[in-house]
Amino acid sequence: MSFPPAFLDELRDRIRISEVVGGKVKLVRRGREHTGLCPFHSERTPSFTVNDDKGFYHCFGCGAHGDAIAFLVEAEGLSFRDAVERLAARAGQPLPTPDPEAAQRAERRATLIDANELAVKWFSAQLHAQAGKEALAYLKRRGLSDDTIRAFRLGFAPPGRTGLAEALAARGVPPALAVEAGLLIQPEDGGAPFDRFRNRVMFPILDTRGRVVAFGGRAMDDAPAKYLNSPETPVFHKGRMLFNLFAARGEARKRSEILVVEGYMDVISLAQAGFPHGVAPLGTALTEDQMQELWRVVPEPILCFDGDAAGRRAAARAVERALPLLKPGHSLRFALLPQGQDPDDFVRASGAEAFAALIGESKPLSDMLWEILVESHPADTPERRAGLEQAAHEAVSRIADPKVRKFYEADFRNRIGALWRPADQGHVHTRRSPARTGRFASSRGPRGGRFDERKLPASAALRETPLVRGDEAARSRLREGLLLLCAINHPTLLDSHAEEMMELEIRNRDLDKLRSEIIRIAVSMPGLDSARIRDHVKQQGYGAILDSLDAALAPVWFAQKDAAFVDVERGWRHVVGLHQHFLLLERERKRVEEELAQELSEEAFARLQALLKEFEEAEGREANLAGFGVASGRHTAG
Repeated sequence: MSFPPAFLDELRDRIRISEVVGGKVKLVRRGREHTGLCPFHSERTPSFTVNDDKGFYHCFGCGAHGDAIAFLVEAEGLSFRDAVERLAARAGQPLPTPDPEAAQRAERRATLIDANELAVKWFSAQLHAQAGKEALAYLKRRGLSDDTIRAFRLGFAPPGRTGLAEALAARGVPPALAVEAGLLIQPEDGGAPFDRFRNRVMFPILDTRGRVVAFGGRAMDDAPAKYLNSPETPVFHKGRMLFNLFAARGEARKRSEILVVEGYMDVISLAQAGFPHGVAPLGTALTEDQMQELWRVVPEPILCFDGDAAGRRAAARAVERALPLLKPGHSLRFALLPQGQDPDDFVRASGAEAFAALIGESKPLSDMLWEILVESHPADTPERRAGLEQAAHEAVSRIADPKVRKFYEADFRNRIGALWRPADQGHVHTRRSPARTGRFASSRGPRGGRFDERKLPASAALRETPLVRGDEAARSRLREGLLLLCAINHPTLLDSHAEEMMELEIRNRDLDKLRSEIIRIAVSMPGLDSARIRDHVKQQGYGAILDSLDAALAPVWFAQKDAAFVDVERGWRHVVGLHQHFLLLERERKRVEEELAQELSEEAFARLQALLKEFEEAEGREANLAGFGVASGRHTAG
């Protein structure tokens, strides 16, 4: 059987060709394109390019050229049908059933699009005629320029009942076809069709190939429906399409950012203000299909909602729908505007720079979910905390991808555990606090086993750093920074220690945020090397922190890039144990000091003296582990 052209067009739209080619060719992002060594001829320097926006590959060396289907045919030797079936399965797109009338329907869809194109031109002419004077003035009051009005092909539907119907008939469009296109309404009594859109500013809706397939109309009077969209038609599926996606996706891929707002005017105002990568759902909450469309463009779309109760409800609906769909590298971010403002209001009142700053502070889906849970489940009693924990468990269990679900479980254990911690522990992210013991000769290690802290593997590389000397707050920050630096310089550390990294007690707020960013990168972009992780965290605003860690921890050789991984891992484990031990001592010291402040007793004073002595012993402690440093070319541990 042959595949209908419309089916193949939709399949190409759903597939990102770089992902198909990337399964066989190692690609490197270069601006809007990807490059790599051509799989069709032997070469040493890349001349093979892949362009997601245009949906094709091209080799400047041998001339190979084609789309995703052609690549599978040429590179893997598949038949055309097998290539289509493989891509359809990958896209979750059902194959069409054999139908002798498919060609006729395809021709019909093309005719419907032609009718919509005629309607666009007629609506545009009406906007600039006497009939559209008030509508044009409205758009001008909203701050739109002539260039913006032209770029979005805005128009006006006059108040009369048959203006468009007569114009289409004069251009040879049968009334029945105009009804099928959603442009006219057929009365139930069988009378003559009349215009669906009347006295409305018109917003053309384009598909991913740039063809006009539907319209949205904003009433210029007190009509019951302020906004009216075209009905579902053979070429328009409201739950799958997004306003302005065709125009936005090129810039969105260039910026690795796409903005999702609620209305047509928000999209248009943002584009005029320098944010041409905005899209909007078509009068409904964001659907699962629309999320999939967004993820084909960027891995983390940013949803911009009004800061009122309705905006938070919209955010909650988006979170609920997204949870089952999350997978490594694909999530959502949220930017909530001030109370009572939408993006159009905000940009006009505060300017583009303020809006860019607000987008830059968008929060990840995990934070948005946590805020929603805490708002609906107060945690001021043990019973309510249990209710919060149950609600969090139910929400996280809806995540289908096991790897993403695992990290959410660890993250939310930390957040719930933080609700039980004493206030003096500050901002931390550990799931549990070690139990108190008399002398702390032993406690729980990083993997939950028992260890004697006097036998911890240590490195003399720590001897000349402030990690075990001086002010404890400063030492704690450096230990926390050292653990993060090891992970940044050696990302494979997270393959086996990601959960431990999540559960580390990190008190410094900036380092805690950096830790969260490192974990997020590890989950969403697995396989990145140290250089790319460094570039990423710097782009996220952590450059100054990273520079300070590099400078302060330069003497710690096992944290540096050229250290052997076996030494990195052993050094990292040692610092984890050292860090936990100092925190344990610090908590117990504070507790004993509080007892002394309430009642001076010889027993409490003796415990304090013992603790202070243990601090001194820990500060001066060194240990050389047999073989430590040999893999890194060091004959001693110092």
